[in-house]
Amino acid sequence: MRELLRTNDLVLLGAVTALLDAAGIGHLVADAHISALEGSIGILPRRLLVVDDEAPRAWRLLAEAGFSDALHDPA
Repeated sequence: MRELLRTNDLVLLGAVTALLDAAGIGHLVADAHISALEGSIGILPRRLLVVDDEAPRAWRLLAEAGFSDALHDPA
């Protein structure tokens, strides 16, 4: 799995995961349940991971949708 996004913005995360779902790109939101440990104050970001083989396609899709500023540097 490769990290594409790390954010505290749940609206951004929802929009991105909806795009990936629609494109049929396998992904996982890591650290989604950490809010129970942090007291739901939103200080720990959620990470969006995609299947390695799908990473280039996911990167292009999200960049074309205008989310390139939010994407994690692939290098």
